Amino acid sequence: MQKKLLTIAVAGALGAPGVALAQSSVEVYGTVHMSFNNVKWGAVGTTNSTSKWDVANHASNYGLRGRESLGGGMTAWFQIEQNAPLERSNNVAITPASRNSAVGIQGAFGNLFMGQWTTPWADLDGLWSVGTVGGWGPVTSIIGRRETTGAAPNPYCVNGHLSGGVATTGTAPVCDAVESGGGVGHAFWRRVSQAVFYQSPVFSGIQYKVAYQTNESRASNGVSIGGSAFGSTANPSLWSHSVQWSGMGGAARVGFGYDRHNEFTAPRTTDTGYTVKGGYNFGVIDLGLAYEKMTYKSAAGDCGGTGSAVAIAFPVATGAVRGSWSKASDLNDPGCGAAAGNNGATQVNIGYEHRFSKRTQVGIGYARIDNDTAGVHNWTGLPTNSGGAANGPVAGQDVRVISLNMVHRF
Repeated sequence: MQKKLLTIAVAGALGAPGVALAQSSVEVYGTVHMSFNNVKWGAVGTTNSTSKWDVANHASNYGLRGRESLGGGMTAWFQIEQNAPLERSNNVAITPASRNSAVGIQGAFGNLFMGQWTTPWADLDGLWSVGTVGGWGPVTSIIGRRETTGAAPNPYCVNGHLSGGVATTGTAPVCDAVESGGGVGHAFWRRVSQAVFYQSPVFSGIQYKVAYQTNESRASNGVSIGGSAFGSTANPSLWSHSVQWSGMGGAARVGFGYDRHNEFTAPRTTDTGYTVKGGYNFGVIDLGLAYEKMTYKSAAGDCGGTGSAVAIAFPVATGAVRGSWSKASDLNDPGCGAAAGNNGATQVNIGYEHRFSKRTQVGIGYARIDNDTAGVHNWTGLPTNSGGAANGPVAGQDVRVISLNMVHRF
């Protein structure tokens, strides 16, 4: 009842007619996920070791979603979700529809929708990532190779935002630059915008998913990728595919993903990636495994690497002990330029997560990333680094987090 009253209040604030609420089921939902942490950057070179206390926000969000029966087994649905930046110091604005937001029709044929959503590639992380406590795990720090929030780049690419196309920097290709400051629809782990999605019905535990991000960001006539030296206008688009299977009462699951990103890194080239992720629940232990390989095309040639991980969870009382280990390989291909060599990392985390209810959980955990001498792998959401700048570590600097996490879903 309280959720329905809140929904009516929100809809009223947005100017939605009351009659619209009577025609479909609309609800307010969200997740509040925060942690209290001690963060330590290790000593490396002339950089001293530094330890800080911090309260971090982990993709907290809220939104509206609704469904309407159309008859004949078909349902229309929508979702509008945005970020909830609960740290005033992070200077992140609340951006409407900045997260999974779309409108679609679902029926016996499957689910067809359009808008902005996580890719089929990224959806596969739900099959294996059972080992994370709080926000300090391998997904988007090692697996997915997320960029750091500050100046230090993901070793695959510099994730800058350049209007009108993408470029190379001399140290690594820019792979996240199609939307000028938009921040969606580029690297393999990210959600895509300006996109159409299809999810098939589940047949004998098997489901196929596909996403197509249109070339809406194609450069205007006369604007070239990274300057006139390329001699070609930017025409980026991408396809993301996955096939996944679950069986044996849901204990076994496995998925395969394949992506093709056209002209994101260099003209007339296609970045590609494939991944295999899955797991098996033995009852006393839930095991997850992941492997991925990504190849970016720079002007100098291929730049690629692999990531692998294992995750475990086993029940204790009303909660679970969770842990994971992951490794990012070095990048040694010619196209990586100065970014090649000794830039991998390993990551470990372990902790206990206690569930008070389906909505509320509390956890305590330890996580660590050990960077190679040129590695800059990191988690998003950390405070400013040991030098007081953005939170990316300096090359070769290790990062450790001890955290108390709280999550509530509504």
